[in-house]
Amino acid sequence: MPEQALYLKWRPLSYDDVVGQQHITRTLRNSLIRGRVRHAYLFSGPRGTGKTTTARLLAKAVNCTHEDPARRPCNACANCVAINEARFLDLIEIDAASHTGVDDVRELRDKIAFAPGEGAYKVYIIDEVHRFSGNAFDALLKTLEEPPDHAIFVLATTEIDKVPATIKSRCLQFEFRRVSLNELTERLATIAENEGLAIEPAALELIARQGTGSVRDSISLLDQIVTDPGETISLELAQNLLGTANSLQVRDLIDALAEEDVGRGIHVINSAIDSGSDPRQFGQQIVNFLRNVMLAQTASAELIEAAQEERELYTELAQRFGRARLLKAIRAFNAAANQYTGGLQPQLALELALIEIVQEDDSPPMQASGPQPAASHRPRPRSQQASAPEGAEEGAADPPRGAEGYERVAASGPGEAPVYPVAKIQAGWIEILTQVHRYNRNIPPLLENAHVRAIEGNRLILGVENQVFVSMIEEPKRARVIEQAIHDLHGVKLRVKVRVVDGVMAAAETEQAETPAADDPLIAAGKALGGIVDE
Repeated sequence: MPEQALYLKWRPLSYDDVVGQQHITRTLRNSLIRGRVRHAYLFSGPRGTGKTTTARLLAKAVNCTHEDPARRPCNACANCVAINEARFLDLIEIDAASHTGVDDVRELRDKIAFAPGEGAYKVYIIDEVHRFSGNAFDALLKTLEEPPDHAIFVLATTEIDKVPATIKSRCLQFEFRRVSLNELTERLATIAENEGLAIEPAALELIARQGTGSVRDSISLLDQIVTDPGETISLELAQNLLGTANSLQVRDLIDALAEEDVGRGIHVINSAIDSGSDPRQFGQQIVNFLRNVMLAQTASAELIEAAQEERELYTELAQRFGRARLLKAIRAFNAAANQYTGGLQPQLALELALIEIVQEDDSPPMQASGPQPAASHRPRPRSQQASAPEGAEEGAADPPRGAEGYERVAASGPGEAPVYPVAKIQAGWIEILTQVHRYNRNIPPLLENAHVRAIEGNRLILGVENQVFVSMIEEPKRARVIEQAIHDLHGVKLRVKVRVVDGVMAAAETEQAETPAADDPLIAAGKALGGIVDE
């Protein structure tokens, strides 16, 4: 005969054994002592939190023959023993998932009138009651409202929102909660000690975390990793058996995310998956870690169920993340973990999430009115692709990190010869605006009010029609971005200067941009050889 599973072997036999649901067990015990047992109960909550177990304890308590109500169930009388051995005829358990029709409820309604054969009450436990059809709920309604005095209904569901309000109103409702990490760890430690299992506390905590608040799931995971009762189960062994990543790998990834180092982050993801970590589990670990960082940033690290050293780590990381970036990271990795369905590249969803978090949105900014620049998505000319930023490819979506590291050149004196043909800047102005947009989306709309006028020495003169735009464009951070974009595309360092010109002059200079510029070095060389240039 196969050995019984641990979660069945360690199913609670009394209210004191139920973990994490004291708010329910205390109420049920007090109602039993005072003789105020209701005719219908509705238990709702996540799976594995004790709904069916508590229903069986209630059935055992109301049929227990112990003289002291406070000690029921006693697990010693004939009725308690019969229920523990699953041979009590007055305890009827119905799986609503396989009895969804109205005929099943009618059969139940016809049999409920018969008096109990062994105990004082006939207890009907209907598991996953939300699976009933609408007609089945209607057939149950009247019986549930006025059952015989000897009948008690206990309805259990994991999806309370699918239970009709008419059913809810006729039941005493109890909501079961996920069990805390500490309570789960203590329960697992008790089971391991009584089963003679040697397991490290860190491994027990890992199992409890993977159980996500479900006692049954946590005990099943403990049962899963016990391969040799005589072997000591270490944290590393538990990680390998459960398919979880090393905690150091999660920390390395979060550190790379804080540094916006996509390359190192992708290396960490691939290393974790190649070492056997399950992508879904790894994603959930990342989300849990980022959630703790969020708690440390927004509330207090004391809310985190972890050692003091780990709380200090979360607090330190919270100072390295912006609020928006942190929330974006949690949403992205949570979606990647939940949407994973396997495939040839199991780590792809996590890699895409990392890249989406680090990169800025490079789509054109929304404008209230007015046409968008038609050439904003035009491919860069081949002559300018060679001078693109290192590592960039044609059509690449990944934007540069910023222009903070660009060293601005000192402005040359007035009257000096231009260091670069102004015609090339004018011809490539749209591409320059596109590159500026990749650094900062707010600057290109501002530059729509400016035009390239001339180059004097290393000074790029931009003309505007209003003095307001002078200070806005020449603001050091904005000017640095423009100068960086020009250097990326043309390989020359220019200093941006802005001057106010009237509208007539601006229009004339725009028309002249289509003719050869007088300061073009090729034209100057032609003149030196005696060439004639049409004006």
